[in-house]
Amino acid sequence: MNLKGRDFLKLIDYTPEEIGYLIELAAEYKAKKKAGIPHNDYQGKNIALIFEKTSTRTRCSFEVAAHDLGIMTTYLDPAASQIGRKESIADTARVLSGIYDGIEYRGFGQEIVEELAQYSSVPVWNGLTNEFHPTQILADFLTIKEHFGRLKGINFVYMGDARYNMGNSLMVGCAKMGLNFTASAPEKYFPDTKLVEYCKKVAAENGSTITFETDPLKAVKNADVIYTDVWVSMGEPVEVWEERICELSPYQVNKTLMEAAGEKAVFMHCLPAYHDLKTGVGKEMGERFGRDSMEVTDEVFESSQSIVFKEAENRMHTIKAVIAATI
Repeated sequence: MNLKGRDFLKLIDYTPEEIGYLIELAAEYKAKKKAGIPHNDYQGKNIALIFEKTSTRTRCSFEVAAHDLGIMTTYLDPAASQIGRKESIADTARVLSGIYDGIEYRGFGQEIVEELAQYSSVPVWNGLTNEFHPTQILADFLTIKEHFGRLKGINFVYMGDARYNMGNSLMVGCAKMGLNFTASAPEKYFPDTKLVEYCKKVAAENGSTITFETDPLKAVKNADVIYTDVWVSMGEPVEVWEERICELSPYQVNKTLMEAAGEKAVFMHCLPAYHDLKTGVGKEMGERFGRDSMEVTDEVFESSQSIVFKEAENRMHTIKAVIAATI
């Protein structure tokens, strides 16, 4: 399959066959990495990594993936890039694509990465926007396939705020790849209706379903995967914590919820997770609101059903596949 020169901005742009190809390519690269087989076939290439929002997993994954492929990287942090401030997005794209062989963007609105791609002559990859996080979903699906041996027919339940990048991207990915997607939250936290309509149509074509459930115990019945994310997304004001805790606490992934799903269910999280008080934000909010955890309890996070660190590792392997397939 030839994806050379393609941007990777959102899964909507890719067919199920193309997504499946990237997952298989990631598995091949992972096997080579584990076996110590060199795969630095892209020496002489250079890529720019624009991070208007900081990250641990995304930055490390892009840098290690590129290094393994023989590619040099330049990291541009929020203070190092003039994108949208002293230089327009279009000008930035044309400058960087004259110097680099690929551009990664992690930041704010989806329209920014879309405009970068419009004016760039080299592939542009979405490392996260407010609306979509496609590289995370590739890692999630590789992890699910490794655990269950398949994607099609998996019952996937997302607990909590499904209006932003993770809820959107997981719903699109499940629709494309034939997983049955359920979002469980109060109705105000359901995704955009137009995106839901699109995903329901795509899911029907691929033999799967898109459903919504306000009762968390009903939502997890027969679940294979229970997935959650932080209740307050990156960039949102701290003031919204009180509202989210009040409204989303019933959707915390805890022992009761996992038991309702059954022993076969696994827990997944894109990280970072507020499962204890060992982070600055977790400690501050935990003490303020009298909680020892937020979206997931430490008991579940550290349990044998949790596969979050396999999932985190797979960020690198799937990002490597995206770079190699498109550069």
